[in-house]
Formats: sequence, C-alpha cells, structure tokens
Amino acid sequence: MKILQIITKTEFGGAQSVLVSLANKLAEQHEVIVAGGEGNGEMWKMLAPGIKQVKLKHLKRSVSLKDDFLAFIEFKRLYKTYRPDIIHLHSSKAGTLGRLAFPKEKIVYTVHGFDTIRLAHRQFILLERLLQNRCSKIIGVSKYDEEWLIKERITRNITYIFNGVQEPTLEPVIEIKQTGRFTNTILCIARLTKQKNVQLFLEIARLLPEYAFVWIGNEQQMDVPEPNVFFLGEKPNAGQYNEAADLFLLTSNYEGLPIVIIEAMSLGRPVVASNVGGISEIVVNGENGFALPNEAPLFAEKIKYILENKDIYDRFSKDARKKYEAQLTVDKMVNAYADIYAEIYSKQR
Repeated sequence: MKILQIITKTEFGGAQSVLVSLANKLAEQHEVIVAGGEGNGEMWKMLAPGIKQVKLKHLKRSVSLKDDFLAFIEFKRLYKTYRPDIIHLHSSKAGTLGRLAFPKEKIVYTVHGFDTIRLAHRQFILLERLLQNRCSKIIGVSKYDEEWLIKERITRNITYIFNGVQEPTLEPVIEIKQTGRFTNTILCIARLTKQKNVQLFLEIARLLPEYAFVWIGNEQQMDVPEPNVFFLGEKPNAGQYNEAADLFLLTSNYEGLPIVIIEAMSLGRPVVASNVGGISEIVVNGENGFALPNEAPLFAEKIKYILENKDIYDRFSKDARKKYEAQLTVDKMVNAYADIYAEIYSKQR
C-alpha cells in the first residue's frame, strides 16, 4: 500500500508522536509519505530514512481564507503526485481540508482528543457533523472520545484506538540535578498553555514542599517563588526524564489520551492526573495511580499516599507497567490502524 499521513503542526507533540510511530513502523512494509504544515519541524527529525517528507507551506492551524484555499490546492497536488491508497488525516484542520480535497473512500481521520473541538473550539462542531460522511473511518483515541462523538451526533463509521508508545530505550542515566535535596521528584511534561493548567500544578507544589516538582516543556523562562518547583524548558526525548522521577503528574483542563502519561507508565511510574478525556481509561484509581477532579488538596493527598507507602508505590509501579504492556504499546496501536487500512484498501480493489 501507498500510505499518506498528514498533520497540520510539525513541532513534536502527542499527535505527532502517533503519526511518527505509525509512519516508521508502516514504512517497514509499505510506501509512506508524510506531509505537514507549520511549526518548528521537530517531527521531521523523528521520521525513519526512506519516508518521503512533504512540507506544506500554507497548511496552518489558524483560519485564513487565503491560506486555507492555498492549502486545499496543495492537497490536490499532493494527491495527483502520489496517488495514495490510504490517506490518514491527523487532527481537525488537516481533517477538515483533507476531507474536502481527497476521495472520501480512502480517508481515515483521527481526532486526537475530541474535547479540543467540543470544549475549546466548539464553533467547529457543526463542520465536524457535516463532514462525517466525507471519510471511511473516524477514530478517537479513547472510549471517551467515541462516546462524545456519538453524543454530538457524529456517528458514521466511528471507533477508537488507544495511543501507543515505543518501548523506552534509556540512554546514559538521566539526572535532574536541582532535585537532590528533596525526598521525591514529581515530573510533568507539557506545554505552558491554558489547557495544561500550570496554576493547579503550582498549588499542589505549595502543599507538598518536601517534594521537588519538575516541569519540562516550557518555551519561555519562568520565575517561580516556590523553592521546590523547577521549570527546565524544552528537552529532546523528554519522556526519558521519567527515569529520574518517582511519579508523573498531569494537571489539565481537557485532554485526549496523553502520550506523556503512557511514556511514564512504560517506565513503571505511578500517575496522578486530571480526570479529563480518556485518562481514567488507562489511569485506574487505586491500581496504577489516580484520575482526579482538579482540586489541589485532593491531588496532594493522593501523591503523598503513593510516595509514602512503599508497598503501595511498588504495586502501582508494577501495575502501570502491566497496563502499558497490555494495551499501550506501539505495536498494538499500529496493528489496529493497519487492520483499518487493510479493510479500506480491500474495498478499492
């Protein structure tokens, strides 16, 4: 098969991680083309040699009649040049333009967290309803996504596939030097956006001054009065820093199925996170962590419960790794998508 993967933004985030994992694995047996739009281009560096890379000058997340029309033309040229058998669109902007530009019988559209549309950009819900017939399959990243798609009257050919991450390969032992004087280290990996709720992160840190709280992913410098909070900026392969942490924390207002949580679980780290999106489907209360309402005292209580009870910590750590192995590996994700591709391809012949 000839498989075209398209995404709007090319900085390396959760949706890009899924695309790269799919592209790299599928390229072992198929011809894969990856097209992307605006961003810092970190995604391109992660693709395997032999994957054709196409940079789309006018594909941008913001709405612009001029750029959107020109991106539509770029999509048309892309199809004429490569004639792919499968066209996989990632996230809403590529999903919108792609469903207008390409033959619908070849399209798979992954919604990387439906709450991004449902809650943060609700003005586009009607467009999603109108375009649901313009593809062969709509895929959420959790059961939560699938349920909310149905509630919002997007019901045609929908399913969900959990995100997956590669088995971690640890380079020389990662250290976070600033945390040495604290009893435990708690890690968060996220961009500094309203979605990620950094204020809640800081409130939790104030309640637990004996622990170091480390945030990776901030683009700008942060001046923080709390002596136990450290913003380390952007780091390549940030997930490896879980090796230097005892617990992973994610405070979000909405999510899909965060790659950063799955990376932490792959290294056996307990997780305490906001109960949003599909998080509670993989972070199971009392088993491998807690998915909680966004209340700082409750987060602090559960973090302390895990870190100050060795038997509890060891059990949560073991169960986090087991959950990863059972449901959240790259192979499981790729195989699920490959089955959908094969079904669509068989109908074209």
